[in-house]
Amino acid sequence: MSVAVLRRAVRETLSGLPREFWWLWTSTLVNRLGAFVATFMALYLTLDRGYSASYAGLVASLLGLGGVVSSLGGGVMADRLGRRPTLLVAQTATAASVALLGFVEHPVAIAGVAFLVGLASNASRPAVQAMMADIVRPEDRVRAFSLNYWAINLGFAVSSMAAGFIAEVSYRAGFLLESGMTLVCAVVVFLKLPESRPVREEKSVREDSVGLGTVLRDGRFMGVVGLSFLVALVFQQGSVGLPVAMGAAGFTPADYGMAIAVNGVLIVALQIPVTRFIEHRDPRRLLVVSSVLAGYGFGLTAFAGSVGVFALTVCVWTLAEIVNAPTQTGLVVRLSPTHGRGRYQGMYTLSWALASLIAPVMSGSVIDRFGAEWLWGMCAAVGTAAGIWYAVLMRRLPSPGEPAPTPAPTPTPGESSSQGRTLAAPEPAAEGSAA
Repeated sequence: MSVAVLRRAVRETLSGLPREFWWLWTSTLVNRLGAFVATFMALYLTLDRGYSASYAGLVASLLGLGGVVSSLGGGVMADRLGRRPTLLVAQTATAASVALLGFVEHPVAIAGVAFLVGLASNASRPAVQAMMADIVRPEDRVRAFSLNYWAINLGFAVSSMAAGFIAEVSYRAGFLLESGMTLVCAVVVFLKLPESRPVREEKSVREDSVGLGTVLRDGRFMGVVGLSFLVALVFQQGSVGLPVAMGAAGFTPADYGMAIAVNGVLIVALQIPVTRFIEHRDPRRLLVVSSVLAGYGFGLTAFAGSVGVFALTVCVWTLAEIVNAPTQTGLVVRLSPTHGRGRYQGMYTLSWALASLIAPVMSGSVIDRFGAEWLWGMCAAVGTAAGIWYAVLMRRLPSPGEPAPTPAPTPTPGESSSQGRTLAAPEPAAEGSAA
């Protein structure tokens, strides 16, 4: 590929997105660049504080539990209060709780503050995704979500490497640095991002009202949430099942580090060019292929006997991840009514939060009772089942510019229910913020 062709490809990938998107993207990148605590939390508790591995696992579970609780709460806040206020509250609370976590010493206090960190940090995710859907044109959303996912992985790769060096100097410094960088994100939101929540006409407020009950009654969307949970369980095995299985097979932590590093390198290198290939293709086919590829990518791990082969299996499921992540997020937007994007994104975020909570227990139990080969076989079966389910569920998928139908709200006494299903307000045609 010539330099001219490469430059044109980069220019086409980055062009056409509104200024507000790039400020939101910058906030995401800064946030992930400062994500030190998640990397060294277990080492901090066991080596620096002297607590047991079981206690460190409990704290990690409480972090995940906080994320589960805030997934729906953050979505409701994004719809009721607005995207910008939700981001400001969540990021400020995250900065405060992370800083506090670096100073508390009592085990009960550490556990309680860890729950608060999970609660605050995950509350911003539905708002970010809803705001991105608000400000980016429908035809550009897969590309925008892909660029955001690329920023997440680039930031995490850098912060993971930096976390080790910071921990050698001072664990507390890592807490304070993450807190400070999260505050920088809040400042970026405050200064550069206007509110993007679509404005409703007064007469349509009741008709377009979307509550959590509306989301739960949306059968096709809840099917997508269920599929997202299954696929997330598979992808979680890269960080929970794979290291345990490699350790049980006699490989060292350094061996696992070499194998899993391929995941981050490939995402940073391939996310943008792969997105150019998939952004205008049928999302149903992409989700079917990526689900099956993820399942069999992990399934092939059962035959790995060297670090090189483990790395090859990581390549397979990483390609599935690159395709699945932006396609899935874009699909959630297409199935969400305009004035319910926060709640719909919150429910989608909940599927990943639950998977991160359940996957460690599930994979450990399967490996202990039946062996790692059974875990990898289950991943292949789950990936295949998810692919088939996607193919069936996504028939008559609405086009990118077509508003998603909203399940009819439960009629109040004296109100006619003859309206059936109502349509959300049309997508704003103009580029940029919808505020």
